Amino acid sequence: MSKIVMIFTGGTISMKINEGDQSVVPAFSANEIMMNLFNSELYQDLETIEYAEVPSPSITPSMMLDIAKIVKRELLREEVFGAVVVHGTDTLEETAFFLDVVVDTDKPVVVTGSMKSSSELGFDGINNLVSSILVAKSTKSLSKGVLVVMNDQINAASEVTKSNTLSLDTFKSMDFGPLGVVDNKEVIFHRRVNYQKKRLTLDTFEPNVHLLKVYAGMDSALIDFLVDGLHTKGIVLEAMGRGNVPPQMVDSIKRAISFNIPVVITSRCPSGRVLNTYGYPGGGKNLANIGCIFAPNLNGQKARILLMIGLAQSNERAFLKKIFE
Repeated sequence: MSKIVMIFTGGTISMKINEGDQSVVPAFSANEIMMNLFNSELYQDLETIEYAEVPSPSITPSMMLDIAKIVKRELLREEVFGAVVVHGTDTLEETAFFLDVVVDTDKPVVVTGSMKSSSELGFDGINNLVSSILVAKSTKSLSKGVLVVMNDQINAASEVTKSNTLSLDTFKSMDFGPLGVVDNKEVIFHRRVNYQKKRLTLDTFEPNVHLLKVYAGMDSALIDFLVDGLHTKGIVLEAMGRGNVPPQMVDSIKRAISFNIPVVITSRCPSGRVLNTYGYPGGGKNLANIGCIFAPNLNGQKARILLMIGLAQSNERAFLKKIFE
């Protein structure tokens, strides 16, 4: 049992610079990328699946579910030890978290990509592939959940986020730091995952869930539109600070909840948890009292993924509160 399945979806790792307009565009197939590893001792243990050749913003939750099904199918094979999903970085953390929630396995699952195209100096794609394969082959990676490996750092899918638009070390666990590193081909873990896994092994999700970023002076208009115009099934609010919103939003939040539409609170801050601390109108305590659900350490995009998957099972507040809190 030593085979690693490589599942390619596209992203910057498969791109090069167009000489005409100097834009970065898709250019290479999965097999062409893998030829870079042809002389590596790792190559013989690899099996390639080309799911797609798309840029990261083209990835949808339906595609994430497809990828999850492929990962589940391949990991059922006795000879397969782990899987590596090669992905564009813009939505990488969402796909990784989606897999973390719905794929119930102790086998290693790693998601990786590249910040630079093959035409650029410092192309990081091949190093990220090698490091990801080493992590996926390591017995130390068993029962760790889905991992994100970039720039020789190992992070948990539940904790990591893309923190910078350019830097090679953009993927960071803002509150806790990396789980470990790949150093001279050695996989080293420094700590355990802090986030409590929420395994909902479903083959479906609720697509009609929306994410709003809260801003100064925000009123009820957008929430009312989601409720009345789009008939939303769930709302995630990236609230201010500890989980607070302007007071003029409160009535629309109450109204959404009265229609059995869950409203989940996270923070627009890049680190720190939300908590029902403040008791003024729109404060966290006020929001908790009217029935909002808090997602303590998840950012908005991950909270939306979890709500979409959770709603496919139940929209009962007690169930949703349990999987979030």
